[in-house]
Amino acid sequence: MYDPIMRVFMVLEILQAREHVTGAELAERLEVNLRTVQRYIVRLKDLSIPIDSSRGVGGAYRLRAGFRLPPLLLTNEEAFALSLGLRALREIGLSAFAPATEGALAKFGRVLPEALRESIRTVEDVVAIEPGPWVVSTSVEHLIRAASAIRTGKRIRFAYRSHGGTASRRQIEPYAVLHTDGRWYLIGHCLSRRALRTFRLDRVTDLELCAATFRRPTDFDPRAYLQDRMPFIQSDYQIDVWIDMPIEEAERTFAPWRVATEPQEGGTRLRCGRDRLEMFAAMLLGTGRRIVVYRPVELCDTFRQLACLAMQTANESSSLARP
Repeated sequence: MYDPIMRVFMVLEILQAREHVTGAELAERLEVNLRTVQRYIVRLKDLSIPIDSSRGVGGAYRLRAGFRLPPLLLTNEEAFALSLGLRALREIGLSAFAPATEGALAKFGRVLPEALRESIRTVEDVVAIEPGPWVVSTSVEHLIRAASAIRTGKRIRFAYRSHGGTASRRQIEPYAVLHTDGRWYLIGHCLSRRALRTFRLDRVTDLELCAATFRRPTDFDPRAYLQDRMPFIQSDYQIDVWIDMPIEEAERTFAPWRVATEPQEGGTRLRCGRDRLEMFAAMLLGTGRRIVVYRPVELCDTFRQLACLAMQTANESSSLARP
């Protein structure tokens, strides 16, 4: 048996999902009669929710244009997921969202039932989320403006400083923003270069929307585009190694790490760009496979440093670990 209050909120959810719905349709969906549906509508209007109705047998109902109320009929898992997602914004370089995050969580806390508030408190009290050392902070304002320009089909202009420190002014037709490997990337057609280009959003300044509009290609796949080009985006080091691992296993292992793979001599050739070598070297060693380094020579030095540190740790700890 349904709780009447739950049925009232179900009416609101149905109205938000459809342009209009008849009283008969609501009655059938909720398994009640038309008079009960009318009482539910009156209850919603008493809560200051603007519902327009038309006359006729059963009538038809619609939310007034421009009004939408997010549904609050959350499960425990949904409340936990929302709280966790809001607090994980720093993990993707958006720590500037912290005030908005706290405000949103406070609103959830005021309107959710006590049982669901417990899910929010669980995230606050026992789940620690800290950004990794490779996460680069990004301007929330620039991200919002770029996303808005993509949605409305407007060109943008901005100042940009390349990996090598070269400054330039760019005007582009933005196609997508995408987060990967701790960084936000802006992809679009650069008017000065007359070609698709990828920009690190943290290197963008003075981003502005232009009055000129454009039509974004409907078949553009930002993930596929970035996957093809990410391994070779300018970095401090261009890595080229061979690993004794079948190509099928290597593709699964290195898929999240923007690494280009190709089969070679029973193993896999790996190519990518990195600003730091320690994390990538440690990941390679963690596979437990034989590795051949073609370049850069600094990667060999990094392996030596890790080996010395590992030996030092083992020697200093061995006496302490004995029974």
